[in-house]
Amino acid sequence: MKFQFKIQPFQTEAAESVVRVFAGQPNHGERKYRRDVGRREAQAVFAEQDSEFETAYRNADVELTAQQLLKNIRTVQTANEIKYSTELVPGLGAVSLDVEMETGTGKTYVYIKTMFELYTAYGWSKFIVVVPSIAIREGVMKSFEITQEHFMELYGLKARFFVYNSSNLHQLDEFSQNSGINVMIINTQAFNTTMNEDKNIEGRSGNEAARIIYSRRDEFGSRRPIDVIKANRPIIILDEPQKMGGAATQNALKKNFNPLFSLNYSATHKTSHNLVYVLDALDAFNKKLVKKIEVKGFELKNLGGTNGYMYLSSIELSHNKPPRARLEFEVKHQNGIRPETHLLDVGDNLYTASNGLEEYRNLSVAEIDPVRAMATLSNGAVLAAGEACGNINEDDIRRIQIRETILSHFEKEEKLFEQGIKCLSLFFIDEVAKYRLYDDDGEEVLGQYGRIFEEEYSDALNERMTLFPSAYQEYLSGIKTSETHRGYFSIDRNGHAVNSATARGSEFSDDISAYDLILRNKERLLSFDEPTRFIFSHSALREGWDNPNVFQICTLKHSDNATAKRQEVGRGLRLCVNSSGERQDVDVCGETFVHDVNMLTVVASESYAGFVAGLQSELKADLYDRPTKASVDYFNGRTVY
Repeated sequence: MKFQFKIQPFQTEAAESVVRVFAGQPNHGERKYRRDVGRREAQAVFAEQDSEFETAYRNADVELTAQQLLKNIRTVQTANEIKYSTELVPGLGAVSLDVEMETGTGKTYVYIKTMFELYTAYGWSKFIVVVPSIAIREGVMKSFEITQEHFMELYGLKARFFVYNSSNLHQLDEFSQNSGINVMIINTQAFNTTMNEDKNIEGRSGNEAARIIYSRRDEFGSRRPIDVIKANRPIIILDEPQKMGGAATQNALKKNFNPLFSLNYSATHKTSHNLVYVLDALDAFNKKLVKKIEVKGFELKNLGGTNGYMYLSSIELSHNKPPRARLEFEVKHQNGIRPETHLLDVGDNLYTASNGLEEYRNLSVAEIDPVRAMATLSNGAVLAAGEACGNINEDDIRRIQIRETILSHFEKEEKLFEQGIKCLSLFFIDEVAKYRLYDDDGEEVLGQYGRIFEEEYSDALNERMTLFPSAYQEYLSGIKTSETHRGYFSIDRNGHAVNSATARGSEFSDDISAYDLILRNKERLLSFDEPTRFIFSHSALREGWDNPNVFQICTLKHSDNATAKRQEVGRGLRLCVNSSGERQDVDVCGETFVHDVNMLTVVASESYAGFVAGLQSELKADLYDRPTKASVDYFNGRTVY
């Protein structure tokens, strides 16, 4: 399948907001200059002796004054209900513009579209996209690839794009020589090492790539690659600038790239420049541009007189049976004790159901309240749905999370299946060995989470199968339990999955082997022919990639302050697509049903109230404080001096 793209008004507004800042700038078309071709062999081929071989194209200078730019910025800010800038905030080049867009609304699409608009309006064609991690770099590259045909249809031309690689310096010559839209993508890990000129000192150890980009290379005509880049006066686009706003990085960009101006795209700007467009979390939700979020959390409850582990998952209702409690508790078997989930009626005895475990002696279900979703035990203890009690450990908590994710997945999947929408669930773990291990022969075996998943999945699947299967049940029966879940991890030289190491000073992994696999399978994962529906991934891989059909997210790890809830939720915020690649937005589903289809369930490792409070505080902190709009009614009955 192929993703289908269409023109969306808010994305057009964001691109046009940038273009209008330069109103009055003449379009000089292609600005030629004589390219430094370096030293060539005496017997150069005829084509290389032609003057056209030395011709290159750079961005024309910004001819507007600072006063004109500020006036245009204020005009755009008035139209977009944004507070006025009092001055041009110092940044990179003639001006630095901020565009704020909520995760999942397509900011990468927007800045690619902006490139085409700037080229059409002013002839600017050289762009460098700077990103903070390999994950985001690979996601950006993927976006360029899958939108290429779409923008070709809109503008009648294609952008040439590549990832900077010091071993492929010929790409820099092509970047300079080509008169069309040219884009270089570079991540700060490469930037902070390969672009550090201070390391290029004779006799000093340093990064090999740094010596390449700052030294005159025989294989590059005795030229310095950095000079070739600088000559193009590129427009710098910073994707997630809040993660690369250090003085060293900013100074290196300014010094080494000689930028014409810069554009900053993020949902959470930390350093403010001249803001020209805002689509924050509240805007995105109200306009139904992202999924609605629901949270499944659970409480650990200390019930007096109850030592046995219990977890009340839900109260089950039926048209021909009284309400029943879906309760998990420990059950004794010949080969040991393990937790099981049972549907219990009022009067059912837990001591009997557990095959005689002493901690459940004289304990039975006394009352089931379907209105308040509660169950009362014979000792007077009360459990609400989502509450656990007794001797509970971390393994019990993780099992509950995995089960609740599977149950939520099945509930949604049956409805989505009828609409031709593949349902995916995503688990974040902090240690690969908890999902996948290797035996002495190097063969893969399931880790703890893998075993728990297969046990819980099989139980949930068996409950759903009927004597006369529906089309959905036939689809389920055709998928092996072992093939419906898969791990996406970094791969070592032996082909084994390993933890994704994070760079020093960062919380994100830069191991290309993990991202490559995820991104390569992005479209395939959306096909019903692909059995994978549950994805396990390392927690360090939570940024830079997503899939629109992620409907459940579960984090199987200790929560910590450094891990932003909003970041994790962001992996599943995009509106889903069907098997034809068509986005299920308001135009397709209608205002009333778009959030019935697009609902993201977060299975939290804490209480519902705790998770929601944390998420809301993060969102509130990042919401844009718009200026108050004074209407005519505001002045009624007031005296204005």
